[in-house]
Amino acid sequence: MATATGRTATLRAASRPGTALRRGRAVVARATPAANPSPRAASPPPPKAAFAAAAEAAAAVAAAASGSAALAPDMSKTVLGIILGGGAGSRLYPLTKKRAKPAVPLGGNYRLIDIPVSNCINSGVNKIYTLTQFNSASLNRHLAQAYNVNVGGYQSKGFVEVLAASQSVTSKQWFQGTADAVRQYLWLFEESVREGVEDYLILSGDHL
Repeated sequence: MATATGRTATLRAASRPGTALRRGRAVVARATPAANPSPRAASPPPPKAAFAAAAEAAAAVAAAASGSAALAPDMSKTVLGIILGGGAGSRLYPLTKKRAKPAVPLGGNYRLIDIPVSNCINSGVNKIYTLTQFNSASLNRHLAQAYNVNVGGYQSKGFVEVLAASQSVTSKQWFQGTADAVRQYLWLFEESVREGVEDYLILSGDHL
């Protein structure tokens, strides 16, 4: 019985995958490790022609960019900014009780009008007129203190100048609206054409 049982166990073991019979015993066949694969051959370096072509393409892109920049007009000389700052701001009362709407404080020492003025200066528009009318004392003081000598550079000097509503010989009325404010000072804007101004950028003084 012991012999039969031993043979049965041996046959069962031999029937398993990965086993072999050796002298009546089940021997587990060990997998022989494969030989170390040869290291992958390094890809040959790209030819010098590829580097030369890439360098030529980069130089062409840089030349095109510099050429387009050279052809772009200087906005500090060709664009005049006109900011409408005469709004009463009745919906912001009592913040506008003693000041115009563009002069409402924003974020500490800033005012609403600093948003369009900053956008103009950062875009290269350094010549800026601001039309004021209603409760303009606070607004005029802020513009004079903040932008008196800080606009433009050595070669492109700019300004932020206040144009208050006024009466003249030809017009006895104050500003009748935003379009009328621009119309009454149209003579001054047309004089800037002599200095190379080609376009006018009209902005609201109370937009965030």
